[in-house]
Amino acid sequence: MGDATGLLQFLKAVGEMAQGALSPTISPVWERHLLNARTPPRVTYAHLEFDQEFMDRNDDEISQPNNMVNLSFFFGSNEISTLRKLIPPHYQCTTHDILTACLWRCHTKALQPDPDQHIRLICIVNTRSKFNPPLPLGYYGNTIAYPTTVTIADKLCRSPLEYAIELVKHTKGKATEEYMKSTADFLVTNGRPSLALNRWSFLLSNLTRIKFQYVDFGWGKAVYGGDANNTDGKHLIPFTNTKGEDGIVVPLYLPALIMERFVNELNSLLKNENPNGNHNYIKSNM
Repeated sequence: MGDATGLLQFLKAVGEMAQGALSPTISPVWERHLLNARTPPRVTYAHLEFDQEFMDRNDDEISQPNNMVNLSFFFGSNEISTLRKLIPPHYQCTTHDILTACLWRCHTKALQPDPDQHIRLICIVNTRSKFNPPLPLGYYGNTIAYPTTVTIADKLCRSPLEYAIELVKHTKGKATEEYMKSTADFLVTNGRPSLALNRWSFLLSNLTRIKFQYVDFGWGKAVYGGDANNTDGKHLIPFTNTKGEDGIVVPLYLPALIMERFVNELNSLLKNENPNGNHNYIKSNM
C-alpha cells in the first residue's frame, strides 16, 4: 500500500498531531490511478526481478531459523575512506555505490558459488523523482522499483571493484518512469508474481535519505530509526554510534557459516583501517 517514503510521511503526520496539530503539514494523497497499468499493457523491460527461474527450492535447507545469525555492521568515515582506497583516485562513485558493491562482493564470496553461477543484484529504488509531471506532494503509495542485474560469480569476484560499482550504477539507472510503467504492465499481464529471491540474489535498499530517526512524537529525536526486522534484504540505514560518529549501519541476517565467511571477507577489505584486526564496524547483535 505504501513504501518507506509514504510510511515516513504517515509517521510525521502522527507526530505532528500528537503534539497538538489539527492536521498534518502535508496532506495525504491517494491518486493510485497514476501508477496503474496502461491500456493496452506494454512491457518494455525484461523484469528479471520476477523471473521465477531464479527461485531456489533448496534455500530453506540452508536458512533454518536455528542456523541464522544477526549482526549489524557500522561504516563511518574511516571505513568508507578505506574502501575508497580500493578504487582509482579519480574514479567517481557515491558512498552508496561503493558500499553496495563491496557488500555484494563479500556476500557472494561468502556463498562460495561455482565460478559460472549466475549472481543477481536487486536495488530497491524510490522512483518518485523520476515522473514527469511529478507525482503530487503527499502521494504515499508504493513507488518502489526493483531493477535487477545478472552477472557471473567468477567475474564479479575476480574483476576490479570498479566492475561491481558500474553494475550498481547501471542497475539503479534502470529505474525510470518508463520502467515503472513497464513494471505495472508486467504485473497485470503475469498475475502479479512475487519477487524471485534466492541465495544468489543480493537485495539492497538505501534508507539513508529516509530520516525515520527525526520523527518526533513529542519526546525528541529517536535513538534509532529503521527496520526492526532485517530478514527481507539488506538496508543502508543512517546511524550514530556510541562514539557520536555519524555513519551507516547495515544489519545482516545470514546462516552462521556464511556470516563467518562474510566477516572474514569484510575484514580483508578493511585491513588497512586497523592492523590489529579489531574493527569497530560490527555494531551489535540484533
